[in-house]
Amino acid sequence: MGTARFACKPLACLAESHHELLAIVTGPDEPLPRGSKTCPTPVCQEALDRGLMVFKPRSLKDKKLFYLLKELEPDLFVVVAFKILPRKLFTLPRLGSINVHGSLLPKYRGAAPINWALINGEKETGLTSFILNEKVDTGNIILQEKITIDKNDTFDSLYARMSERCGPFLLKTLERLEDKDFEPLVQDHSLSSPAPKITSENAMIDFGFPARNVVNFVRGLSSVPGAYTFFRGKRVKILGCSFVDEDSVEGTKSPARPGTIIPHKKKLLIQCAGSVIEVSKIMPQGKNVIDGSSFINGYRPMKGEWFGEIPK
Repeated sequence: MGTARFACKPLACLAESHHELLAIVTGPDEPLPRGSKTCPTPVCQEALDRGLMVFKPRSLKDKKLFYLLKELEPDLFVVVAFKILPRKLFTLPRLGSINVHGSLLPKYRGAAPINWALINGEKETGLTSFILNEKVDTGNIILQEKITIDKNDTFDSLYARMSERCGPFLLKTLERLEDKDFEPLVQDHSLSSPAPKITSENAMIDFGFPARNVVNFVRGLSSVPGAYTFFRGKRVKILGCSFVDEDSVEGTKSPARPGTIIPHKKKLLIQCAGSVIEVSKIMPQGKNVIDGSSFINGYRPMKGEWFGEIPK
């Protein structure tokens, strides 16, 4: 059971293993950005390419779905990057249901663990497989694998690397379940932390934070959904930025209000709280992604102009 690209590698590994893959459950076809046409989810396309049976219910509480799955007499449901399963469904298989989650549980329970690990400046994350129960991401742990977060990682790069590791990790999880002497590990709930879904409402950059926080915020949201701010009344996404060595750039020693553009001929420098960032990738509203130098040349910001003023 899965929807997003993250679940494609696990599906491929499972399909090519000795395990019998009975069916795939994914979401309905997704609307294309323009027009009325739709396209299958990434998991659906992967399954169709492999000639697998696919179910695309609009609701996981659909009685028809329940009986279709019951007829298959499954041993196990494997859930990766999917919705929350109702109890009637996750208890259906003989061995119950398992989930693969993109963090080292109990840290970062929720829909966006990869985003939040980057936003919070973590040096390490990982994969966790666990047995599903009624409370989200709280089930007993089957297996964990640590993954180092590189200082240059963004959401896109870390997501891709973790997805690649997720396939072999799933097969190791199933091997562990086949061991009759295996006992899952109970999570220490006192160590839990949340990883709620990132929405457009909470993706706005606050330049009132130090540069380190702003850089990590941009990393954690690049390129989905993309951290944004406003310039001249229009939304712009900042998709790449870095810390600035203030000794190497003239004009950064006199802190301006957060969000102010520091004058420079070639670099797009923005004042944060007591520190400065250089923007390397920016996407003005309705435009393509450009580098900071192209933004300076195209928009020619005036002295004192700043990012962050929300239009009325």
